[in-house]
Amino acid sequence: MPVNKFINGRLFWHILLLLFSIMMLFPLLFAISNSFKSLSESYNNMLSLIPGNPTFSNYVTIFTTLPLFQIILNTFITATIVTLFKLATSYFAAYAFTFFKFRGEKLLYFLFVATIFVPFTVMMIPNYLIISKIGLLNNIYGVILPQLCDATGIFIITQTMKTIPKSLIEVSKLDNVGTLGILRDIVFPLTKPAIVSSGIMFFINSWNEYVWPTLILKDRINFTLPLVLQMFISSEGGTSFPLAMAISMVTMIIPLILYLFFQKYILNTFSQSGIK
Repeated sequence: MPVNKFINGRLFWHILLLLFSIMMLFPLLFAISNSFKSLSESYNNMLSLIPGNPTFSNYVTIFTTLPLFQIILNTFITATIVTLFKLATSYFAAYAFTFFKFRGEKLLYFLFVATIFVPFTVMMIPNYLIISKIGLLNNIYGVILPQLCDATGIFIITQTMKTIPKSLIEVSKLDNVGTLGILRDIVFPLTKPAIVSSGIMFFINSWNEYVWPTLILKDRINFTLPLVLQMFISSEGGTSFPLAMAISMVTMIIPLILYLFFQKYILNTFSQSGIK
């Protein structure tokens, strides 16, 4: 086969995409493999993706030596509450910015969206002082409180709502349909993909949050999964690498399942909102 024909043909691009896919999947396969290895096998054959003598002892160890069920519950409660509040505030704010006309509307929307570019470290100390003053240190609700609104969600859902004909809303109002009825029966069905995808992203981001919970949570019983993983790697990662990989698998399994089930909504929303 001539070189030019090979490069211009589909085979070249398929091979290239296959190589990139393998590169992307290797860290995940690496973590899965080493979570089923013994300590000696992990250090002698760390890069091997097939365990020579698979064992579940790492998973048994982490569930018996750590309050892992409570930690998983803490993580789930935090991610769920944050997701629900972010969706509610984003949905109502997006409706107001799209269908209500008021003075300073564009400026207010710009200020909301501009907060996307404000680094979290800028707000970290003020948020910490507030949480400390109201007595929520070492409490998962201290982690939740500063995360009840998200400018990214407002932007994504607003972009989707702008595709809804305003005449549809005006006709509904002429038929004496209230605002809540419009939100429930007209706007929600048309923006459902954006809402679902935003919710999945909120949940995954909250599930994987590390920096803010590190500042607020002190006792192991109140930890979330990323804190346990980082604590374990910092203190024992040099000698018990397979256990760290087992914890990482427990940490990633739920977000990974959610993404696999709802990836079509996420990709559809990105294409509609103009995010590449």
